[in-house]
Amino acid sequence: METTSPSPLTGIHHLTAVTAQIRENHAFYTHTLGLRLVKRSVNQDDVSAYHLFYADGAGSPGTDLTFFDWQLPRERRGTHSLSRTGLRVQGRETLAWWQRRLQERGVEVDSLQELDGRLTLPFYDAEGQRLALVDDGGLGDPPVVWGASPIPPEHQIRGLGPIVMSAPVLDPTEMILTAVLGMKRDREYRDPWSPGDTVTVFSMGSEGPSAELHVAVNPNLLPARLGAGGVHHVAFRTPTESSYRAWIQRLNQLRVPNSGPVDRFYFQSLYFREPGGVLFEIATDGPGFHVDEEVETMGESLALPPFLEPRRTTIEAGLTPID
Repeated sequence: METTSPSPLTGIHHLTAVTAQIRENHAFYTHTLGLRLVKRSVNQDDVSAYHLFYADGAGSPGTDLTFFDWQLPRERRGTHSLSRTGLRVQGRETLAWWQRRLQERGVEVDSLQELDGRLTLPFYDAEGQRLALVDDGGLGDPPVVWGASPIPPEHQIRGLGPIVMSAPVLDPTEMILTAVLGMKRDREYRDPWSPGDTVTVFSMGSEGPSAELHVAVNPNLLPARLGAGGVHHVAFRTPTESSYRAWIQRLNQLRVPNSGPVDRFYFQSLYFREPGGVLFEIATDGPGFHVDEEVETMGESLALPPFLEPRRTTIEAGLTPID
């Protein structure tokens, strides 16, 4: 049987991580990193927990770093996990500016280094979330500047990428990435945090780190256990609802277990796990975060999808203010 060939994935859509310190998390990602809180909502499957979306000035696809507010112990680091989140900036001067800013604010930051041919500045939030500022050379969609950010426009974070995941072996994961998702195997480099381990770069439809997933092969690590400071899932971009429907059809034709269509109101989602257990999502670019709020005031109050609106009073009563 001939399988459906959807339009190629175009890059990273969003990444969702876990925090047990939601107020401190909000302060760090908005005040220290200067991202905009574009959607203040709840986990649609667990309404007792916030789901916060930090992004550029308009909440553009590819710029969303999101967090679930779950009271969990710290992540146990290991393989079968998403292990580092790249945040794109442009230029050596910007990276030097960020290095000074993070050091002055007492953020744990590593030395500026060249990694996979790009200048990279690894750092960590207070819960150990593994992040890195990456010089994207101007590649990828430009961000919408947030005028109220404490970060000057020329130094603002431009979006996500690359995303690094850890697997004990490459072949099963590579099969899903290339044969099912249509990614291209591009190149390899050595992992400086695990000398001797190899990282393989897989790219999607666009050029540059905004469209790359890096798979670090770490055969000697135990499996990770999700917790605060860890990553829950990564989502890949598909531009339209018709291409999204084609992806559902393709996964079903190839007998890849998946969630089926999930309407998240702000985008359409499709979830599945790669062979190592890492949770992937395919998400549409639209309709976007402006569908229920004015762009100028996005993120200032609790936003709920229509199916949760009847429960607003109860949901709000169970949440702790974050401002």
